[in-house]
Amino acid sequence: MRLTIRSIALCTALVLTAVPSFGQQDFSNVTIETTKVADGLYMMVGAGGNLGVSVGEDGVFLVDDQYAPLTDKIRKAIAAVTDQEIRFVVNTHWHGDHTGGNENLGSGGAVIVAHGNVRERMSTEQFLALWQQTVPPSPKAALPVITYDDSVTFHLNGQTIHAFHVPPAHTDGDSVVVFKELDVIHAGDLFFNGLYPFIDVGSGGHIDGVIKAVETIAGHAGEKTKIIPGHGPLADKSDLMAYHAMLVAVRDAVKPLVEQGKSRDEVIAAKPTAALDEKWGQGFLKPDVFAGIVFDGLTADKK
Repeated sequence: MRLTIRSIALCTALVLTAVPSFGQQDFSNVTIETTKVADGLYMMVGAGGNLGVSVGEDGVFLVDDQYAPLTDKIRKAIAAVTDQEIRFVVNTHWHGDHTGGNENLGSGGAVIVAHGNVRERMSTEQFLALWQQTVPPSPKAALPVITYDDSVTFHLNGQTIHAFHVPPAHTDGDSVVVFKELDVIHAGDLFFNGLYPFIDVGSGGHIDGVIKAVETIAGHAGEKTKIIPGHGPLADKSDLMAYHAMLVAVRDAVKPLVEQGKSRDEVIAAKPTAALDEKWGQGFLKPDVFAGIVFDGLTADKK
């Protein structure tokens, strides 16, 4: 699924608002764009993580819910494709651009589900070093009420929906959601399509973990599988493997510099991502920042 200039421009504009921030942002001009992925399954794009929306007679099954101020817009977008209520919300990880709507939806009767580490991190104060931002504990209504260690399976709307945890990658609470009969995967922030990814080292993230997680996702994907990334346009397996190749190339460029004892500033100054920046460095996470994140993960191994 080749990325067009328009799609890259659109996803770059949207990802500029995708920082997992709880600070003041203006969402008044954000629109929710809906793409039909398969019968009864939609991808919705607004500000923050991409949504997966399964609809049918059993109700609405939602993957992630962006920011709290967007809940009404998300509800209206869902109402345009079904008259059913939101029954379940699965969070792919704890960041606010994927869980910000939890309190609104949980208070409205939706059952929130996630890996146990998501509830643990949302229950306690967190710190996002990249933005020097302290994130307070979430209110009770925002917390997942059902958690799992390895996986959970839903049988809704004529579909088998399987959510499973992967070892620490983007964070320590990442889940992948597979819509089996529809041959669709929601990858959460394990996959930034066409963009350098944010890896939350402070929450257990690591580039090696992301690489392994992408390989796991690829093992569930065929040539016709559609993949909803955490950020960026709808994808297929070839897009995922291009992303994997980029991650490996960056890791393999930074790791020898770390082993040589180079400092963080020296590694960034060496421009280890230079050959990849034109394609991957046009999103909110600039090349030098990504190189620093990879360095942080690799040096954390030595502590």
